[in-house]
Amino acid sequence: MHSQRVLKDYLGTKWPMYALAVLSITAANIIQSFYPRLLGNFTDLLQQHRITHSLIVEYSLLLLGVGVSFAVLGGLGQYIIMHLGRLFEFVTRRKLFDHFTKMSERFYSKNGVGKLLSYVMNDVTSVRESISMGINQTTNAAILIVSAVTMMLFSAIPLYLIGVCIVPLLAIPWIVVSFGPIIRKRSLAVQESIGKMTESAEEQFGGIRVTKKFAVEPIMIDRFGATVDRIRENQLKLVRVSSLFGAIIPFLGALSLVIAIVVGGYLTIHHRITLGNFVALTLYVRMMVNPLQQIGNVINTMQRSRASLERINDLLAMKGDIQESEQAETRDLAQAAIRINRLSFAYPDAEREALRDIDLVVEPGKTLGILGKTGSGKTTLMKLMLRVYDPPEGTIRIGDTDIRSLTLASLRDQIAYVPQDGFLFSTTIRDNIAFYRRDTSLSRIEDAAKQAQIYGNIAMFPDRFETKLGERGITLSGGQRQRTSLARGLIKRAPIMILDDSVSAVDSVTETRILETLRAERKGKTTIVIAHRISALKHADEIVVLDEGRIVQRGTHRELLSQRGLYAELHAIQEEGTRDAN
Repeated sequence: MHSQRVLKDYLGTKWPMYALAVLSITAANIIQSFYPRLLGNFTDLLQQHRITHSLIVEYSLLLLGVGVSFAVLGGLGQYIIMHLGRLFEFVTRRKLFDHFTKMSERFYSKNGVGKLLSYVMNDVTSVRESISMGINQTTNAAILIVSAVTMMLFSAIPLYLIGVCIVPLLAIPWIVVSFGPIIRKRSLAVQESIGKMTESAEEQFGGIRVTKKFAVEPIMIDRFGATVDRIRENQLKLVRVSSLFGAIIPFLGALSLVIAIVVGGYLTIHHRITLGNFVALTLYVRMMVNPLQQIGNVINTMQRSRASLERINDLLAMKGDIQESEQAETRDLAQAAIRINRLSFAYPDAEREALRDIDLVVEPGKTLGILGKTGSGKTTLMKLMLRVYDPPEGTIRIGDTDIRSLTLASLRDQIAYVPQDGFLFSTTIRDNIAFYRRDTSLSRIEDAAKQAQIYGNIAMFPDRFETKLGERGITLSGGQRQRTSLARGLIKRAPIMILDDSVSAVDSVTETRILETLRAERKGKTTIVIAHRISALKHADEIVVLDEGRIVQRGTHRELLSQRGLYAELHAIQEEGTRDAN
């Protein structure tokens, strides 16, 4: 993708409005360029004692007309450009968020939240400021300089005098070429360090409770301070070169004005040019000094924003690991068996396989239990079924269809996944439970809450289902968060449901009630239950035991108890713990 692709796409759709703004600003500056000429003519008439009352009124009205026209036309053009700049910010941020939703889990494992926020906040703002200020000030400056030079050429000012005055300005292109790459490189370093700082801040805020419990605030302050120091160092490097660049161009404009005063004054004293021409010359050159400073600022800003634009385009050029094929289809999975055949999988950059030679069949309407120690591959298997990561072709089928041949929407809409962490959003309990479909009726939400054994807790809140949760659902306890997440999965009523250790944070009595409700609610529907506690699995039609990525045992609860192996060992340990607790 080309480095200006995002900007080109946007400008390609909005060019008529930008053209109107440029025309408006152009007209304003052309009108303003008559200002020195009017003053020069007025000065000559004054010197020749030809001023009358009517001429004073006439020139006053002309100057007033120049001022009002410049203000109206220039203001209109500036408003249009600023409005379009804000629209660019809105469109680009939506495009970035849409792009984020298409990226895989691998992308998020390598890019922290703070870094992604830096793209959305800092980089987009930087580009928006550059195009708003760039088009506005560049048009202003360019048209004003061209108009001033044109008006001088068509005046009585000698050409050699004009040439001498603009000689210092010829150095500007060389300065821009020399400083541009340096500014862009240092701007990129600043943006990268800001991203690191934002990422560090997000992590520190998220872990502030752990920090306080361990009383390690000084360590966290030093860690965050290191990222701030890095920003300061990079910004100071940028400021040094950008300040020098920003000072040189106005200096060249001031040097042109000095030459105009010295050479023009000498010629005026020797009556080579009139006083009016001298006044007009100095005003024209003075008029060009401010635009030259604006051009310097624009070039400076453009070089900084170019680094941000490259970062945005590089991000948008990334493709998600999970891609739908052009022939992807939609299928009804309600009465389809899940067939896993010789599935082996290793995470990107991992040295060993997370799963090896997995063979499984889950008939429609049956319940499968999966047991295993931490790191045995249980959650990995579910991620592959949901295509969070892509399984090898042909290894996972639902019915007769390879899941890689299904559209992602068709696959994930028909699977209700309830993870262990039970992530909740900072909104109401009602919105969290009805996350899949926000227009779900309150009665159905209440039914799901009752099935997940969370209704009684919610009823105790003053606002009940309209209770606002804190960030990540911090208002609720761990068990309440899990049950609210479970209600969110149950309300979906999907043909396939996956419970990934979803009742690990609840007590045994509540767990028993939930499992009884699940058996009744999920009757005739396919359910996969992953757990560490055997009590959550023993009702399953089949149980498989995973160890180091392999299936080491399979059968019903009774069959596995009769065998020597991991299942019986874990059962003995858990039963002994239960007896001790009793």
